[in-house]
Amino acid sequence: MKCQLDRHRSILSIGIGQKAIEAGYRVLFRNALDLVEELELAEMKGELKKTLHKLAKVDALVIDELGYLPMSRQARYALFQLINRFYEHRSLIITTNKDFTSWGEFFHDDNVAVPIVDRIIHHSHLYLLGGESYRLKQKTLS
Repeated sequence: MKCQLDRHRSILSIGIGQKAIEAGYRVLFRNALDLVEELELAEMKGELKKTLHKLAKVDALVIDELGYLPMSRQARYALFQLINRFYEHRSLIITTNKDFTSWGEFFHDDNVAVPIVDRIIHHSHLYLLGGESYRLKQKTLS
């Protein structure tokens, strides 16, 4: 169940991205599912390197809702390659409802999750938001 808090994460990431655009930075906002599908398709076409190069031309990439749906092995490794390209060169803004300790679950592989988390948290600012589901709260009040 997606909660109101998730909406706030998305709105916050959009606001940060908008401020970066206003300051002259190139920002790309992508839903995680759409991004993963794009990377998988590029890999199947033999164009992953080209797609990664294109995505890495922006100054900041906002990945919204990472971890809501499982990823294929191919998608996990493609996402790792993207994050690795951004590491220490570009900015990433990632919204998720998963804490880092559970990333191995949705990546289905700690050997992929650990290096991804390592690159994300190094040089980063983490903002952890908490709260209960807005929709669940509304349902219990009815």
